[in-house]
Amino acid sequence: MKKLENKVVFITGGASGLGRASAVAAAREGAQVVIADLLNSDYRAALDEVKAAGGEVLFVPLDVTNSASIQQAIATTVEKFGRLDVALNNAGIGEGFFSFLDTSEESFQRILNVNLTGVFTCMKYELTQFMKQGGGVIVNMSSLAGLRGAPGLSAYVASKHGVLGLTRVAAQEFARRNVRVNALCPYYIDTPLIKDAPEELRNQMISMSPMKRLGRADEVAKAFIYLASDDSSYTNGTQLVIDSGVIS
Repeated sequence: MKKLENKVVFITGGASGLGRASAVAAAREGAQVVIADLLNSDYRAALDEVKAAGGEVLFVPLDVTNSASIQQAIATTVEKFGRLDVALNNAGIGEGFFSFLDTSEESFQRILNVNLTGVFTCMKYELTQFMKQGGGVIVNMSSLAGLRGAPGLSAYVASKHGVLGLTRVAAQEFARRNVRVNALCPYYIDTPLIKDAPEELRNQMISMSPMKRLGRADEVAKAFIYLASDDSSYTNGTQLVIDSGVIS
């Protein structure tokens, strides 16, 4: 039997990068997949890829900085499939490298609004649905930056540390309600975002990896499948690091 057979999997930021790879992996494991992303995202190509993987898939528009948008996306998911079993809170944005003193208050708040407050609000309404139906699984996309500092990335580091904090609190609060909450902490992954990085920066990322390469999106997706499925039935409130040994 496939690991996510007959499970409804809701993925924010599912139209590209790690979200898209996770959507494809979930479809291969038998899930009904909901790609939740901005209307101006490349969601049509993502839908085609998930369908090619054999999955039933639905696109719902989502702006994680808007509570009403989140509530509507989850309501549409439940209306279509009857329930919500797994949520991957993956939507997030990066920032340029700025010293602490050069980081504007506006930029700092913008990063937190998407990467941290957005995850909190998604979790709030995902958990509300879980309470109605008797349980579920949440996987939050943090980062290696959620576990250590990174000069020049104060807002991003703060947001990803915060995601781990939310993960631990919710895991403890809802453990007796048939809910598990965990997080993924990947190092730099070879996605379109990284491909646009200057060659010098990209080479630096590779040199810092003990394996001397960037991670692949499908490697993170496989880790997501583990945390989303019953394979991790006693894993709760923790983070799975995917970094080739950078912080070991």
